[in-house]
Amino acid sequence: MKILFLSDNFPPEVNAPASRTFDHCREWVKSGDEVTVITCAPNFPQGKLYDGYRNKLWQEEEIDGIRVIRVWSYIVANKGFVKRTLDFISFSISSFLAGIFIKTDIIIATSPQFFTALSGRSLSFWKNVPWIMEVRDLWPESIKTVGALKTGPFIRYFEWEEKKCYKSAKSIVVVTDSFKRKLKDRGIDDRKIHVVKNGVDRNLFAPVEAKDAELLEKLNLKNKKIIGYIGTHGMAHKLDFILRCASLLQDKNRDIHFLFLGNGAEKDNLKRLKDSLKLTNVTMLDSVSKKEVKRYISILDVCLINLKKSDLFKTVIPSKIFENAAMEVPILMGVEGEAKDIVEGYGAGLCFEPESELDFMNKLHEIFIPDRYSLFKDGCQRLARDFDRKNLAKKMIDIIHNSI
Repeated sequence: MKILFLSDNFPPEVNAPASRTFDHCREWVKSGDEVTVITCAPNFPQGKLYDGYRNKLWQEEEIDGIRVIRVWSYIVANKGFVKRTLDFISFSISSFLAGIFIKTDIIIATSPQFFTALSGRSLSFWKNVPWIMEVRDLWPESIKTVGALKTGPFIRYFEWEEKKCYKSAKSIVVVTDSFKRKLKDRGIDDRKIHVVKNGVDRNLFAPVEAKDAELLEKLNLKNKKIIGYIGTHGMAHKLDFILRCASLLQDKNRDIHFLFLGNGAEKDNLKRLKDSLKLTNVTMLDSVSKKEVKRYISILDVCLINLKKSDLFKTVIPSKIFENAAMEVPILMGVEGEAKDIVEGYGAGLCFEPESELDFMNKLHEIFIPDRYSLFKDGCQRLARDFDRKNLAKKMIDIIHNSI
C-alpha cells in the first residue's frame, strides 16, 4: 500500500510530532508499506535551517526507507502568532502542490498545525483517495486557551473548517481518549474516531547505569538533585511558575537544581525572568539533537512536566511522559486529567495541582523519599513497556488499511 503523510515537522527536528511521525512511518516501511512524507526544510523551533538543507521548492531524501520530500515554506521562529500562521499556510499550499504529483492509496495529515489538515483534505478531493486526519491537539481551541487569539470571526471560521475536516475524513486518529469524547460531543461519528496514544522508541530511550559524568562536569551539576524540563518553552507550558518556585527553593534547598532544555515563544521572557529573580539554581540551554536528548535525560533525577491550569489541558497527554519513563526517570507533573491518570495509575511519579506553589513544594519533597523514589522508577518501567511505539504503530497501520 502507498501512504502519503503530510507533516510540517520531521527529523532531524526533535519535537514530539516529528518523533511520532518518524517512528510510525519507519515501522510501516518495515511491514512492507511504501511511505512518502511531505514536510518542510528542518528549522524548528528557532526558525533556522539545519546544516545541509536549503529552503527549496522541492528536495528529496530517504530516511530509513521513508521517501521524504521537503518543500518550500515561509520559515520563522516558533513565536509570534501572525508570522507562525503564515508559516503554516505556506506549508499547506506547498504540500498540496507537491502532493498532486505523488501516487498514493491514502493520505494522512497530522494536526496541528491545522492548515496541514486542510492540505490533506484538499488532496483527498483532487486525487479521489481517502484521507485520515490525525489530531494531536484540539486546534483552534488550544490557541484560545493560551490567549494567542480571542473568539471572533477568524476563530469561528477556523472552527467551521475544523468540523468540515472531521466530517470529510474517512478516519480520525486522536492521541487521547478525552479528544475522542470531545469530538463525539461535537456530533462526529465516534465509529470513525480511533485512539492511538503517544509512546516511545524503547530502543533509543532505555535506562542507563549511571549519569553522564562528562555532561555533569560540563554543566557544573555534580552532586545536585536535577529537576529537568525538556521541551518547548511556549505559552501553554507556564514555565514562569516553575521559575518562581525555583526562587523559593534557592536558599532552602541548595542541592536542588532546575535544568531547562529547549526553545520556544516564551524562551526570551523566561530568561529575563530568571535574571530578574537572580536565580543561581536554574540552568537554561537551547535545544539539542534527539540523540543528545538522551544524554540530558540521563542526568535527571526527576522529569518535570507542566502546563497552564485549564480544563482543555485535562484532555492532553504530554509526550515527555513516555521518553522519561523509558529511562526510568520519575515524573513530577503539573497536569490534570488523563495524563495524571496515567502517571499515577502506573505509579511513575507524582502530580501537583497546576500553578499551586504549595502543592508543587510538597510533591517535590515527597518524590525524593527513598522508598517511594524506587517504586516510581519501577512504575516508569511498566508505563514505558505498555506504550512501546512499535505496538502503537501496528495499531495505526491497521486503522489505515481498514480506511482504504
